[in-house]
Amino acid sequence: MAAQETRVITKFLRDRTDDSWEFAVAREHNQAYSALEKALGMEPAQLVEEVTKSGLRGRGGAGFGTGQKWSFLPKDVFPRYLAVNADEGEPATFKDHMLIERDPHQIVEGSIITAYAIEAHHAFIYLRGEFALGAERLQAAVDDAYANGFLGKNILGSGFDLELIVHRGAGCYIAGDETGLLSSLEGERAMPRIKPPFPAVQGLYAAPTIVNNVETMSAVPHIVDRGGEWYAGTGVNKSLGTRIFSVSGNVEKPGNYEVELGMTFRDLIEGLAGGVAGGKQMKFFIPGGASSPWLLPEHLDEPLDMDRATELGTMLGSGAIMVFDETVDPVLVAWRIAKFFAHESCGKCTPCREGSWWLEKVLYRMANGLGRADDLDLLLSFGNNISPGVTWPPGQTTICQLGPSTMSPTLSLHKHWGDEIRARLAQDAERRTTLEVAAG
Repeated sequence: MAAQETRVITKFLRDRTDDSWEFAVAREHNQAYSALEKALGMEPAQLVEEVTKSGLRGRGGAGFGTGQKWSFLPKDVFPRYLAVNADEGEPATFKDHMLIERDPHQIVEGSIITAYAIEAHHAFIYLRGEFALGAERLQAAVDDAYANGFLGKNILGSGFDLELIVHRGAGCYIAGDETGLLSSLEGERAMPRIKPPFPAVQGLYAAPTIVNNVETMSAVPHIVDRGGEWYAGTGVNKSLGTRIFSVSGNVEKPGNYEVELGMTFRDLIEGLAGGVAGGKQMKFFIPGGASSPWLLPEHLDEPLDMDRATELGTMLGSGAIMVFDETVDPVLVAWRIAKFFAHESCGKCTPCREGSWWLEKVLYRMANGLGRADDLDLLLSFGNNISPGVTWPPGQTTICQLGPSTMSPTLSLHKHWGDEIRARLAQDAERRTTLEVAAG
């Protein structure tokens, strides 16, 4: 049987033939806000229990249990805040972008339900600054929700008040880190904070704060509508429900695919995304965004399972799967990713600020025939100061995950092609020492 998508949160935006996302259309054809009407008839604690029962794990990258995170809020400490992370900045990840532009009411509804569940009366959607169309549509959706009584004072006569603010970021990778996002919301430069205290205890304006991703918010209305047990009945092991994967690179049909967790990489890449383009062979693929260590074709029959990915020494991360064919030089890819991280390092932690810059410089010379014989071992040596042990799951000497993420490409080069790359570097070095000098 051919691989198929399981469309839950993408059903409305995929099944319609036009680009109608407005309130009336979403209300009539996608029952927008009907789950909110149901949720307001429940106690907040019941909602937390229902989402916990569903097994939903955060879709932003860390994969932490959503209901469990909500339950970490200290009792009787108010005010509380909800911050929705819409600062999608991981390279090759474009699923939240699609949800924001094509079904903003689903995100707004999930945000209202979540705020009600955690008893927050102020919520923020922190949107990546470059998403101009998304900002326009999301704000319009919020305005519609206010106009129809789903936001503001005494929502639907429930006595629950909520103000929801769409906040556009200025565009930097580290604003996608939850504490960097909170700093930016407070008007500061987006820089990560030392944890503990965790945001659930001391977050925005030093008050308890829940930070959830756009895709996570989009799943909440469906869990409320159909029940936590229904959601927990899908997926595999502790990776439950569906998830959107952004497949890109050398494939025939790049795009976003919502699939039930447990599907194999092969079914996703070869079945849904059409396989490697041009009839070529796959060289490797990156399974969870630029931060994740890489996998090989021999891993194609592994399931899309967050915990299994960890056992393989990588992660499903942001859901971005990048595929590279046999003609691609992995050292060149490693350099390009390292250049991105060096540019996006906020500079707060010395190992990341200095180390990412050196990684980029050494990988550049390695990729361009200028490497030294021991360059790969040099990278591993000073990378040990960024991510002790240079392994996965990573250790870190930095406040946030950007530091160890800089080492994922080098870790992958060493793990999959270490001997081959060392031989190549030795040849490059030998070639340079034997260049003939023309007589003057």
